[in-house]
Amino acid sequence: MRKRQDSFGRVVWFFLFAILFMLTATLGCSEKQRENEKEGKSAKLGEKKPETKENIKLENNKIAVIETDKGIIKFKFYPDEAPKTVENFIKLANDGFYDGIKFHRVVPGFVVQGGDPNSKDDDPTNDGQGGPGYTIEAEFSELQHVDGTVSMARKSDPNSAGSQFYICLGRQSHLDGQYTVFGQVTEGLDVVHKIEKGDVMNKVYIEEK
Repeated sequence: MRKRQDSFGRVVWFFLFAILFMLTATLGCSEKQRENEKEGKSAKLGEKKPETKENIKLENNKIAVIETDKGIIKFKFYPDEAPKTVENFIKLANDGFYDGIKFHRVVPGFVVQGGDPNSKDDDPTNDGQGGPGYTIEAEFSELQHVDGTVSMARKSDPNSAGSQFYICLGRQSHLDGQYTVFGQVTEGLDVVHKIEKGDVMNKVYIEEK
């Protein structure tokens, strides 16, 4: 009888211990789950929307204006395809960087090119070699080079563009995918076709659409 009571007692203690262990484990898991959920909520609250998306939204509402003696040229931007390039051009324009710079290269049926600060002086031998003092990475896309397309000029290194750009005179399919297209002329395409080497960008600025 004594042995039977001892066995019964051990069974009871075993079940009590098992129940206590299960309760502890359950509470621990619940607490950990609550902590994970809390951390997840905190992470979501702390997340910031990519600045580029906000910039793209703003830049979609802007156009570039180039005043010349031949007339005014306006072009829209492609911030979705070339966000950093668009941002760079707008910054330079807002800083007055392009004011007084010449179109130092004009190839009929091909492109007109400008954006080199060296063209401001009276020495044409250094034209086409200058820039803002830094370079930006290429942003290739599927955009085509058509009449009035605005793209970044560069050296052999794809990531060597800085401030120089060109405007296409007609379709230039061989340039597709090789240069960063960041704009398209919307007004003054006839002016673009009248540009001659040495013509000055009297003023370049940004307007809201």
